Amino acid sequence: MSKKDEVVVLDFWVSPFAMRVKIALEEKGIKFEAREEDLLGNKSELLLQSNPIYKKVPVLLHNGKPLCESLVILNYVDETWPSPPLLPTSPYERSVAKFWADFVDKKIFEGGSKIWKSKGEALEVAKKEFEECLKLLEGALGEKEYFAGNGFGFVDIVLIPHISWFYGYEQFGGFKVEEQCPKLGAWMKRCLGRESVAKVLPDPAKVQEFICKLRKMHGIE
Repeated sequence: MSKKDEVVVLDFWVSPFAMRVKIALEEKGIKFEAREEDLLGNKSELLLQSNPIYKKVPVLLHNGKPLCESLVILNYVDETWPSPPLLPTSPYERSVAKFWADFVDKKIFEGGSKIWKSKGEALEVAKKEFEECLKLLEGALGEKEYFAGNGFGFVDIVLIPHISWFYGYEQFGGFKVEEQCPKLGAWMKRCLGRESVAKVLPDPAKVQEFICKLRKMHGIE
């Protein structure tokens, strides 16, 4: 890889936020190196130097210059390598896409975390809130193949990595996403049929094992 094309992603295999960046780069056809970080152990000096504020992944290093926060990185990737575009061309549609990306960031990972962190009545509340968020996303998807229409794009890339965690949420919450949101379930299958998604997303069973580990660390089990 030539210096001008040096692209490195500081990664953690189970992070849906890092998965986004890798899927976006795959969609753009950009060669990159994913460097695995030990977020539960010793974080590398490179990570601490590249993201001194939050000290977390993902970090994109483009020719040695670091960028942090997955949505910031996705926008950078789309502007730096404009073809194929991830965001719509219309300013209005771009803004709508960014609204739903922000919604996913604020609701989905945290909402899912409440499920595996909770028991009893709190679990039932967390499950209901999570299902309501998914139904709002399903409403935004509507009858379309992807969130922006016929083409896989920004909101799809933002949301699809989270489905690797859904199996764990389902096991602890006692529900099925596809039963609650069949249109979203069909969208999930379409996205998994894309090479960029299939090669990046980890085995949901392994993610569930990781969630079990987190539960033990939090004293839940």
